[in-house]
Amino acid sequence: MIEQHSHAEGILELRLNRPPVNALDPTMVERLGQAIDEAIGSDARALIISGSPGMFSAGLDVPELLKLDRHGMKEFWQSFFGLLGRIAASDIPVVTALTGHSPAGGTVIALFADYRVQAKGEFRMGLNEVQVGLVVPPVIHQALVRLIGPYPAERHLVAGQMIPVTDALEVGLIDEIVAPDQVVDRAVEWCQALLTMPAKAMAETRRLCRQDLAGLFSDPGALDIDSFVDRWFADSTQATLRALVERLGKSG
Repeated sequence: MIEQHSHAEGILELRLNRPPVNALDPTMVERLGQAIDEAIGSDARALIISGSPGMFSAGLDVPELLKLDRHGMKEFWQSFFGLLGRIAASDIPVVTALTGHSPAGGTVIALFADYRVQAKGEFRMGLNEVQVGLVVPPVIHQALVRLIGPYPAERHLVAGQMIPVTDALEVGLIDEIVAPDQVVDRAVEWCQALLTMPAKAMAETRRLCRQDLAGLFSDPGALDIDSFVDRWFADSTQATLRALVERLGKSG
């Protein structure tokens, strides 16, 4: 489910491997969080989170999450926020190697990384929560605003559309686009360049620059988990989500 690949200079790649689309279910989120903790506690000097060719992650595994009761959904969302918080507060640089599509939850993971390398192609990404009757939690909204600015974030979230990666680059949602077979290599190169800096100065400067991002998770009450769970179980949202799953099942 999470493959580990070592690269030069102490760079560790965590590759999502949950066919067919690396969807984020409770087990996937828990194991990725554990893998990040283990990497930070080891000799790793930088992390890369990558996916499969053509698909970084399709986001939340809606069919699986629809099976959860309110308590289970709250636990999942706490776990997902825990994962994002780990990335935001990581003592070592984290790069997302976006190997293909990265809608919704895939985009969310990328928001909290240090850098985002995207595969070139007819791939799409973005936050489409509003289209299924959900409201993006405040910490995700604030991370998006931090990355692309208030007005572009507003336009993106209210429209709730998946956008081509070329548009994502233009608005600042990703940092660069490279050939699909070069995404991980380029992520490694970016990490290697960063690691040539004086270690203490780089680490302290990075911590200073990212303390606002890590600070989003300092107050558990501000995560608004209960409100998100309430919206998830609203009749209208459940109907929309189940209709989406049915459409996806027919198209598959």
